[in-house]
Amino acid sequence: MDYLQNLNPNQELAVTTVEGPLLVVAGAGSGKTRVLTTRIAHLIKAHHIPPYRIAAVTFTNKAAQEMRDRLHTLIGPSAGQVVMGTFHSLCVRILRSEAAYAGYGPGFQIFDEGEQLAVIREVCKELNLDPQRIPPRGLLGAISRAKDELITPEEYPAGGDYWEQIVAKVYAKYQEKLMASNALDFDDLIMAVVRMFQRHPEVKRKYQERFDHILVDEYQDTNKAQYVLVHMLAQRTGNICVVGDEDQSIYAFRGADIRNILEFERDFPGATVVKLEENYRSTQNILGAANSVIKNNTERKEKRLWTKRAEGDKVVFFQGATEWEEARFTAEAIRELQKRDGRAFRDVAILYRTHALSRVLEEEFMRSGVPYRIIAGLRFYDRKEIKDLMAYLRLVHNPHNDISFLRVVNTPRRGIGDVTITRLTAYAQQFGISLFSALSYLDGVDGLGGKAVRALQGFKELVDGWHSRLDELTVTELVTAVLEESGYLGELQAQRDRDAQERLENLKEFLSLAQQFEDLGTLLEYVALISDVDTYDAEADAVSMMTVHASKGLEFPVVFIVGLEEGLFPHARSAEEAGQLEEERRLMYVAMTRAQERLFLTCAGQRTLFGATRLNAVSSFVGEIDPQYLEEKGAGVPSLPRMTTAPARPARGAGAEYGVGDKVEHKIWGRGMVVAVSDSGGDLLLTIAFPNQGLKKVMAHLAPITKV
Repeated sequence: MDYLQNLNPNQELAVTTVEGPLLVVAGAGSGKTRVLTTRIAHLIKAHHIPPYRIAAVTFTNKAAQEMRDRLHTLIGPSAGQVVMGTFHSLCVRILRSEAAYAGYGPGFQIFDEGEQLAVIREVCKELNLDPQRIPPRGLLGAISRAKDELITPEEYPAGGDYWEQIVAKVYAKYQEKLMASNALDFDDLIMAVVRMFQRHPEVKRKYQERFDHILVDEYQDTNKAQYVLVHMLAQRTGNICVVGDEDQSIYAFRGADIRNILEFERDFPGATVVKLEENYRSTQNILGAANSVIKNNTERKEKRLWTKRAEGDKVVFFQGATEWEEARFTAEAIRELQKRDGRAFRDVAILYRTHALSRVLEEEFMRSGVPYRIIAGLRFYDRKEIKDLMAYLRLVHNPHNDISFLRVVNTPRRGIGDVTITRLTAYAQQFGISLFSALSYLDGVDGLGGKAVRALQGFKELVDGWHSRLDELTVTELVTAVLEESGYLGELQAQRDRDAQERLENLKEFLSLAQQFEDLGTLLEYVALISDVDTYDAEADAVSMMTVHASKGLEFPVVFIVGLEEGLFPHARSAEEAGQLEEERRLMYVAMTRAQERLFLTCAGQRTLFGATRLNAVSSFVGEIDPQYLEEKGAGVPSLPRMTTAPARPARGAGAEYGVGDKVEHKIWGRGMVVAVSDSGGDLLLTIAFPNQGLKKVMAHLAPITKV
């Protein structure tokens, strides 16, 4: 059991507590991946649990691969028998075996976001909905949230307000179209398994008996569907180990429910709780600063991260007069770190609450020669040529995929215009068949000219030809055949410009990917389940720029958190609903704990954003940091005092006390929340966040406000 030697006492307790439910509260940088992988090794080596009877679930392919690699080091090839992957990949594995019970054919496909939006737009067109007034993305988001809550189209509240009535109609038709294409979207994967288990207890029992131990990573990020799924799987044995940290729960907007981790002991009476509080990532000053922010949250289990590492440099806080001064400071600080400390550009990350803050930083970095890359920008798999190729491959795999059909039937151009597609679609809908099936009955489609008929017949022959050769061609040979025989490659080669050359290089890169797969279905599945974090390349020597959400799971020697102003971070929306400010504070905590050696916090007294120039108060989160951990730099703006918002100081004005967090009613702007209070010539200057107005600064005794 030498694999236990490098664990601290609490880590060892988490590894060796084998029977019954276990909650591992793992603070940032406390070695949770080591605990998870060592626990699996311990189950196999010391307790002789067969590897295939263990399921370990996490949120990204990247995290799953890291666990798999570490486990292989510990126990060798048998690591490959452990069922390990994301929630979605686990569900795909189950659905591939039990598709008939779930109501799908064995060759079902997984639609990506582009295909989902295409279906939504098609539904909107059929329902005569104006996409300007009823945005497709908003509809898709509402449907996604419903599926996270396990709400079917039949259960969706159709009798609600106008928006809910529209969503109910769109959801029903959207799901019909997915089923007709033998396709699922990302959110369907988990919901389909849960519904299948509910309808077919014998299938549920099969998987309960298959797995003796369930391990769940990042449990604080689970939504209702994921929560129900793991509870079902663990029902027989009660051997469920969840690892997470409620202080890092930052995905409420995706449906994550922090109550899942906070109420684990209620869900599993008698559960063992182990806290991992020793941090191996950050210096003591960074941890001290992060702890002093997160302790202000109420929805959390008491814990305090500590480290044996040195104190390190203090956290630097800089307030620039404008966003340009903030960007210059950031660029100069990076250059200084490079010269003085020998830091590589890849050691540095710039984190912001919203991508809109990147523009000024990008311009300053270009001017000063600081190389950078934006993470979670246009992904490789989101590029047009890759999406076109994927549509071809999906159509070959499943010719009844109407969305893929519409994307490539005239790509490259074959003389198949919109009028032809409209007539073909009408015919397919009349007889309840797919667009590809309609190609077998072109004589019955009204109004098609001879040229259009020949073009459609030629397209059908191409797809039929590729489909018939699926068993004889390797995936690489199939991709090559599609690119060459479709004319796609030839059209790009004929263009001979830089853009076309880049597209050709991307297609060549896809061929490298294709070599790794034995069959087309596995390749399509892989691409459908990959995420932004999975494509992150840590080797390129450039500063990484990303949102805080995108940084989850990553760490960097040097981190800059920029735009720390009220209304930006915390976001103005945090004034709208209870609990939102705590979610923003958790986001700040996650951002701070990405830093290993150095942490810089910056803001601007005045910022032009979205076409408007505003004076901004310093983020209340900066005000919450214990001064002993901070080093302030920059004169800032003398006329704009730094407004710390520590809630301990309620202030008096116009006969009423005002403190941070107070709800107020303004006669014109409506209801808002006080986010900053400062003295101003004997009176109080209040910064109030209004949901529909943004941040407003008012004098307490002059403004038409009352406390709610």
